[in-house]
Amino acid sequence: MGKIKVTKCLIEGLYVIEPTVFVDNRGYFFETYNQNDMHEAGLDMTFVQENTSKSVKGVLRGLHFQKRYPQGKLARVLEGAVFDVAVDLRSESKTYGQWYGVELSDENKKQFYIPEGFAHGLLTLTDEAVFCYKCTDFYHPGDEGGIAWNDPELGIVWPGVTGMYPGNGCADGYLLDGKELILSEKDQNWLGLKATFRF
Repeated sequence: MGKIKVTKCLIEGLYVIEPTVFVDNRGYFFETYNQNDMHEAGLDMTFVQENTSKSVKGVLRGLHFQKRYPQGKLARVLEGAVFDVAVDLRSESKTYGQWYGVELSDENKKQFYIPEGFAHGLLTLTDEAVFCYKCTDFYHPGDEGGIAWNDPELGIVWPGVTGMYPGNGCADGYLLDGKELILSEKDQNWLGLKATFRF
């Protein structure tokens, strides 16, 4: 049927994937995943788990990774919009410590592939967002690591976020459209890149 468009990002291993969308008077149809198209683009990963989360505006999740059982992730949004971010933690990579971000939404229908060796996070930009991602390995409790989402060494530019206290992982003082960001306790306690696990 329709081919997917696979675009390499500035950081090696990251890809933005866009479907061919067929629209008519009934609505639309598109393939969210086609193994043949992915293999043709050089992406031969196998997915073993799929997760879905729903978040309200201003929720920031991340930056997460698994240490001994790293996961590749194919992410997309079913409803609303998020800013999705990957940080390169591959110790031998020429882009170690660099980040790349892309807006994923139910309107643009883009997907973001993040391979093993990256930390991952997202910020909800709309009143609500339903986020879905396939994983190349299972979730392993106790294996999770993370980086402070606002580590000044990373310098991630989260769209619309203003803040007074750079370098501290806590949500206090950080605003999106006048409302304080919402982070889990775990995500407010990650350390910066210098203290983070490397692949």
